[in-house]
Amino acid sequence: MTVTTEFPIPLHEYQVVPLDPKNPTLTAEQRTQLDKNIQLCRDAIVFFTAIADAKGLGGHTGGPYDTVPETLIMHGFMEHSKNGGTPEVLPIFFDEAGHRVATQYLMAVLEGDMDIEKLFHYREYLSHLPGHPERGFTPGVKFSSGRLGHMWPFVNGVAIANPNQVVFMLGSDGSQMEGNDAEAARLAVAQNLNVKVVVDDNDVTIAGHPSEYLKGFDVSKTLEGHGLTVNTGDGEDLDSLYARMCEAVTHDGPVALMNKRKMCVGIKGLEGSAHGHDVIKTAVAIEHLKSRGRDAAAEYLTTVEKGPGGPSHQGSDGSSIGKNRDLFGKIMNGILDKIPEEQRIESIRVFDCDLEGSCGLNHIRAEHPEVFVRGGIMERGNFSAAAGFGYERGKQGVFATFSAFLEMVVSEITMARLNQSNVLAHFSHAGCDDMADNTCHFGLNNMFSDNGLPEEGHDNTRLYFPADQHQFKKCLETIYSQEGLRFIFSTRSGVPDLLNEEGNKVFGDDYEFVPGKDDVIREGTAGYIVTFGETTYRALDAVIRLKEAGTDVGLICKSTLNVYDEEMMAKLAAAPAVLVAESFNVKTGLGSRFGTELLKRGFKGNYNNIGTHKEGSGGLWQQMGYQGLDSDGIMASMQKLT
Repeated sequence: MTVTTEFPIPLHEYQVVPLDPKNPTLTAEQRTQLDKNIQLCRDAIVFFTAIADAKGLGGHTGGPYDTVPETLIMHGFMEHSKNGGTPEVLPIFFDEAGHRVATQYLMAVLEGDMDIEKLFHYREYLSHLPGHPERGFTPGVKFSSGRLGHMWPFVNGVAIANPNQVVFMLGSDGSQMEGNDAEAARLAVAQNLNVKVVVDDNDVTIAGHPSEYLKGFDVSKTLEGHGLTVNTGDGEDLDSLYARMCEAVTHDGPVALMNKRKMCVGIKGLEGSAHGHDVIKTAVAIEHLKSRGRDAAAEYLTTVEKGPGGPSHQGSDGSSIGKNRDLFGKIMNGILDKIPEEQRIESIRVFDCDLEGSCGLNHIRAEHPEVFVRGGIMERGNFSAAAGFGYERGKQGVFATFSAFLEMVVSEITMARLNQSNVLAHFSHAGCDDMADNTCHFGLNNMFSDNGLPEEGHDNTRLYFPADQHQFKKCLETIYSQEGLRFIFSTRSGVPDLLNEEGNKVFGDDYEFVPGKDDVIREGTAGYIVTFGETTYRALDAVIRLKEAGTDVGLICKSTLNVYDEEMMAKLAAAPAVLVAESFNVKTGLGSRFGTELLKRGFKGNYNNIGTHKEGSGGLWQQMGYQGLDSDGIMASMQKLT
């Protein structure tokens, strides 16, 4: 292991303790070193995740902090196996909760695969330490866990491919809400796979405590029902935890170890709180590290400066930023306020997927709890429930989650469409802007929701991605009462107000949102850039700069993504050049089909479409530039056409 003493937590003191699972009692020496290792690693996790908070990069502390004891016991089993002991243990710390990535980075350092200095740059742009693990991207990281509940089925396959080895997977009560895990549990039992699922059962998810909002949910009973051997105990009782893990490893077949504990145990101000799920606040980390005698680490945190902000843009008001993902709930409350309570209860239900604060639904829960459903981490079931509620005419199911999870509900979208359901679905965190969690959390394939058949115009599915807070408000107020499936997208990042050439709001008080109608932001004779969402203000800056340089390019905002405005299409078909710029997947987004539609209408000019086309590289606003979707990138792409 190569570490340096410059890192203020002395990880060079870590000594892996080889552990023979056939001996279920720790020796005094083993216990002393293991306890020292646990405290050392927990302090390190608090420290380097707090650096990210100080830089404004976000992150997650509680999950990796909590699971240190079981991770280090697993490490001991792996070391014993590596030295020729039995049973053989696959040396990979599989984890179905990607936000616990700090575990993977810490273990990569301890195993000598990554230099300790890298931990100072957790979640930074180009640091190769994104918010979720990505195989081949970070030294020492051996798998990509992606989204919650996706790993256990994968690990089952790994176990089948390695029948003579024990395969560990770190689990969580949140991940176990996902339907994939139920299927994985049944297969593991049926095939008697040697998978050991070590579940951190801390009764905490982003939106609160499952025991309160999802009454009846019990991971132990659920897994027992699937036929697993379940072993439940205190995750903070080291001797008991070790003995239970020994029992699991020596058992032939799948075992679920349920480790009960409070989240962020021992951290004043976070213990037992849902806030521990997110990144620890720097001030809390400083106080905690001081209480642990880590004065140098605490002092370092006081010197960390916030990361660089993004560039300024012409054509928009940087002093007026709207976070549309949060405004969704506030605008919805304005709509709900106008509906009599009895009618509200009869006609509306709002389904949350444990992301209420990220999608604006927390505002609805606060002001209109009578129509709010805390659905837990169950996107497929919650979308279908919203569709079922909206099955009758005059009723609306409202649903919200991250855009990355739209891919999980495509089949449910089809069934909702076939049942002629009414669903207003808000998918936030669209595109890649401001996404330090990186590739698995990019919302790139949102056009998958437009998967109905175009027979005689029967399909009334509509996709909307407004460009600023004012257009977003007008759009939502217009489409709320409409029938069918309506998808409205927003970004994690805030977006500035767009301005016209006179410096006034493009989407001001006199603006009327008309579904299917495109908006001219700037006229041009040399060609047009077609865009939407958070790419619009960047494209507007590029257009202004191109005009200043002598190329008269125009800009079209296409906020309705899957309906073609024939008047605008005729205008574009006659243009000498068209560039579609978007943060969606360049293979599946608007641009992948827009050129074909132009050709159908006689277009003979130059065409290109740019979008997200490579895996992310961490950071926040820098993600757009990395994809060539910042102002400079859009400008360069348009210059090639003109």
